[in-house]
Amino acid sequence: MDADQEKDLQKFLKNVDEITNLIQEMNSDDPVVQQNAVLETEKRLLLMEEDQEEDECRTTLNKTVISPPETAVKSAEEVNSEAFLASVEKDAKERAKRRRENKVLADALKEKGNEAFAEGNYETAILHYSEGLEKLKDVKVLYTNRAQAYMKLKNYEKALVDCEWALKCDEKCTKAYFHMGKANLALKNYSVSRECYKKILEINPKLQTQVKDYLNQVDLQEKADLQEKEAHELLDSGKNTAVNTKNLLETLSKPDQIPLFYAGGIEILTEMIKECTEQTLFRMHNGFSIISDNEVIRRCFSTAGKDAVEETVCVSVLKLWQAVCCRNEENQRVLVMHPDRARLLATLLSSKVLAIRQQSLALLLQLAQTESGRSLIISHLDLIRLLEALVSFLDFSDKEANTAMGLFTDLALEERFQVWFQANLPGVLPALTDVLKTDPKVSSSSALCQCIAIMGNLSAEPATRRHMAACEEFGDGCLSLLARCEEDVDLFREVIYTLLGLMMNLCLQAPFVSEVWAVEVSRRCLSLLNSQDGGILTRAAGVLSRTLSSSLKIVEEALQAGVVKKMMKFLKTGGETASRYAIKILAICTNSYHEAREEVIRLDKRAPIPPLETQPVPDNQSLLVQQAEELGFSILRRMWLGNSITILKPQQRWQNSLEPCPGGCVYQ
Repeated sequence: MDADQEKDLQKFLKNVDEITNLIQEMNSDDPVVQQNAVLETEKRLLLMEEDQEEDECRTTLNKTVISPPETAVKSAEEVNSEAFLASVEKDAKERAKRRRENKVLADALKEKGNEAFAEGNYETAILHYSEGLEKLKDVKVLYTNRAQAYMKLKNYEKALVDCEWALKCDEKCTKAYFHMGKANLALKNYSVSRECYKKILEINPKLQTQVKDYLNQVDLQEKADLQEKEAHELLDSGKNTAVNTKNLLETLSKPDQIPLFYAGGIEILTEMIKECTEQTLFRMHNGFSIISDNEVIRRCFSTAGKDAVEETVCVSVLKLWQAVCCRNEENQRVLVMHPDRARLLATLLSSKVLAIRQQSLALLLQLAQTESGRSLIISHLDLIRLLEALVSFLDFSDKEANTAMGLFTDLALEERFQVWFQANLPGVLPALTDVLKTDPKVSSSSALCQCIAIMGNLSAEPATRRHMAACEEFGDGCLSLLARCEEDVDLFREVIYTLLGLMMNLCLQAPFVSEVWAVEVSRRCLSLLNSQDGGILTRAAGVLSRTLSSSLKIVEEALQAGVVKKMMKFLKTGGETASRYAIKILAICTNSYHEAREEVIRLDKRAPIPPLETQPVPDNQSLLVQQAEELGFSILRRMWLGNSITILKPQQRWQNSLEPCPGGCVYQ
C-alpha cells in the first residue's frame, strides 16, 4: 500500500471513530450530550457539502491542471467511506425531522399539563409533562413545570431532581433556582435555599426585590423553626406556663359551650402569653384554628347586631391575636394568610361596635409595624374594604382618626400598595371622594390633612393623576372642601394648604375635566391670594399658574383683582418657587392683555421705561428679565424686547411650554 492510500485509510478510520462516537452521544440519556452531538453532526454535514461543491467546481474549471486524474475504478475504501457518510447524513436528516415533530408533540403535552395544573390535578399534570419529556428530553420548561407540580404534592426530592435537569439544559434558568429554593426551604435546608435565591440575583440583578422577599421568607421560616425547638424543650421540661398553654387550648377546643365559657378561657390564655415561647406553643398546638374554627365563636363574629356577650367574645379574640402576634412574624403570617381570618379582619374594622373597631385597628396597626406585616396586609386583605373602613375613622376622635390615617400612610408608602392602588383606582375613588365631602368642622383636622396628603402623594404618579383628574365628582369634591375651609382660613389653614397641593397635582393633567371647573378653581385661588399665610399664598399661586390660561374671562378677572401687582411683589420678596409661579401668571396675563404689559413695566421700578418697539432693555437692568433668565423662561424677555406674541386661546395649556419641572407635588 503506497503512502497516499495509507493516508486515506487513516483518515477514513478516524472519520469512522468520530461518527461512531457521535451516534453513541445522540443516543445518550443526557439531553445536553445528545443536543451537542446533533449540533456537531449538522456542522460536519455542512462541511461535507462545502467540500463536495468545491470539488465539483475545481473539476469543471480545470480537470487537467488543478484536479488530479481520476482513476477509472474507485477503491473499496472510498466506496465504503462515501456510503457510510451518506447513511450518516440521511440519519441526521431523519433525526432532525423527528425532533421537529417531537417538539410539536412535546409543546402540546406541556399545554395539557398546564391545564391540569391550573385545575389542581397535579398527578395528571406530572403525567403530561413526563410524556412530553419522552418526546424531547432537553426542554427545560417541562422539567421546571413538573418540579412545580411535584412541590404541590410535597414531593420535594423529585422536584429538586427535575430542577437539576433543567439547569443541565440551561445553566441560567432562574425558574429552576426559584423552585430549588422553595423545595430546600420546605426540607429545612435553609443555607442551600439561600444560595439558590442568591444565584437568581447573580443571573438577573433586576429581580432584586423578589429575591429580597424570598430571602426574607427563609429567615422567617428558620427563625420559626428555632422557636418551635425551644418551645418543645420547654414543654418537655414540664414548665407550668408551657403545660398550662397546651391544656388551656385543649379545653377551648371543646365544642358547643356557652359563649362566656370561651370568652373567659381566651382572656386567661391572653394573660399567660407573655413571651415568644408561649406564642410559639399557641401556634404549634393549632391555637389559631381552635379559635377561628369554633362554631360558637364564628357565630359571634358573624352576627350583625351583637349583644354584650357576643361583643365580649369578639373583643377577647382580637386581644388574644394581638398578644400572640406581637413581634412574632410567623404568627402574623399564620393569622393573615388564612383566607377566612383575612376576610374577618377587614370586616371587623368596619363593625358597628366601637370596641371591636378599636381592637381591630390596634391589631392591624401592630401588623403594619414590620415590612413583612405590611406585605401580608397588602397581599391578603380586601384593600378596598380596608380603605373604606380606615377613612370612616375621620369622624372619630382625634386619637383614633390619626391612628387610622397612620396605618393608611404606612401602607401607602409601600411600592406594592401603590401598584395595587393604580390598578384598582376606580374602586377606591368613591371612598376618597367621600373624604373630600367631609365637613372639616366635624372631622379631625389633623387626620383629614393626613388623608389628603396621602392622596396628593399618590397623585404624583401620572396614571393615578389621570384617573383622579378625569373624575368630575372628585374634582368637585376638592372645590367644595376648599370652599368650606375658606369660611375660616385660620382654623383650617393646614387643610387648605394640603388640599392646594393635591389640586396642584391634578392641574398638571391636560385637559381639565371642564373649563367651568378650572375657572372656579382660579377664582378660589385669586381669593386666597389675599391670605397672610406664606404657604397658602405660594400654593394658591401655583394652582393659579396652571388654571389661569383656561379662559380669557378669568384672566380679566385676575387683572381686575390686582394679580399683576401681587405677582410683582412675589418676584421681589418671594422665594424661587413663588417666583416661578409669579412669572408664569405674569406671562399669561401679559400675553393676553396689553394693559398687563404696561402695568408690569410701570411696577418694575428698577428698569427705565422705554418704548417697547424701539428700545430694548438691558438684561442686567430689569428685575423681571433677571428673574425670567434665572428660571429659564424666555417669554417675558420677549415681551420686554417688544416681540410679537400670540393672543391666548381658551384651553391653551401654557404650562406645557413654561413648566420647568412638571413632576407632581410630593408631601414630606
